[in-house]
Amino acid sequence: MKRIMDIIEAIASEKGLTVEAINEALKISLIKTAKRVFGEEYEYDVIIDSKNKEIKLYQNILVVDDNDERLDDKNENFISLSEALKVDNEIEVGDSLKYELPLDNLGRTASATLYRELEFHIQRRVEYEILEKYKQRIGKRISGTVVRIDDEDNTYIEIREIKAKMPKRYRIKGEKFKVGDVVKGIIRRVDIDKKMGIQVEISRTSPKFLEELLRLEVPEIKDEIITIHKCARIPGVRAKIALSSNSPKVDPIGSTVGNKGVRINSISKELNFESIDCIEYSSIPEIFVARALSPAIVSNVKIENEVAKVTIPIDQKSKAIGKEGINIRLASMLTGFKIELLEGNKSNSNETAKTDNVENALKALFK
Repeated sequence: MKRIMDIIEAIASEKGLTVEAINEALKISLIKTAKRVFGEEYEYDVIIDSKNKEIKLYQNILVVDDNDERLDDKNENFISLSEALKVDNEIEVGDSLKYELPLDNLGRTASATLYRELEFHIQRRVEYEILEKYKQRIGKRISGTVVRIDDEDNTYIEIREIKAKMPKRYRIKGEKFKVGDVVKGIIRRVDIDKKMGIQVEISRTSPKFLEELLRLEVPEIKDEIITIHKCARIPGVRAKIALSSNSPKVDPIGSTVGNKGVRINSISKELNFESIDCIEYSSIPEIFVARALSPAIVSNVKIENEVAKVTIPIDQKSKAIGKEGINIRLASMLTGFKIELLEGNKSNSNETAKTDNVENALKALFK
């Protein structure tokens, strides 16, 4: 048995599992083997002493009253109290007697059965550990190497001990990968299939992926000096992110964009040159909506239930809507409001395009 314990420790080290996890697999395997060798109808227990490297297999027999009807069936799972007292004079009804079963002479068939059971349960344990590891990383950035692209344009990526799948719908439009490419994404879903094993799904279209790239590229976001409040994307086309600073010394927009746009351009390149608008977040809905509609100049915002009614100069309407309605769609996604545009007077040449003037007017409403 000491040899088995040495093997258990070696397996634990090789598979990256704890000795306790392997011991649990051994217990299950021994009980399964015992049921096949000694009989399915019996109850068994295994005690493992890791310190002394001892393994003991027991058959459990329930102590019942002398008049219990189950004794009439000559079922060896039960023993009368009077008989049990001959073995242990302190035993009571409901207790169990344990009879040790020999392990050293199980025979070749039993040994082969034990090996198969142990291999099966260790593999299940390894899968469970991997499953839990990746479940904890849902929504987190990950990278791997493309190993296959199927006929439906689904991309298969090797990530350490697993192969993940990126369905076509979660790939940015216009992107093309080939075998050997290193691809980044976020883990969108993790589950296990009885036939296929662990299934990990990756996405490059989720707003979470943009947030993770920002944390990677902008130290102030990683260090939580700058907070990402909201993020909205039309993947591969345009995105809007709402940011705020926890320090008066740090400009959330300037820090995120970087010197000459170096930081935001690096992220845009990773997203197949997706255009990214950085917007300063406000807890005042009217101000937040006005900022979200940038680069359009907003005259007035009125919130009614879940609708933001925005008055805007006639010549700013096309900017507010954006090409194919992208700007207003993203502003709505970012703020959570349905946005209705109301035409005001045409902006004159003396009007400033600075959002600060609009914000000052809006802030006056709350004084």
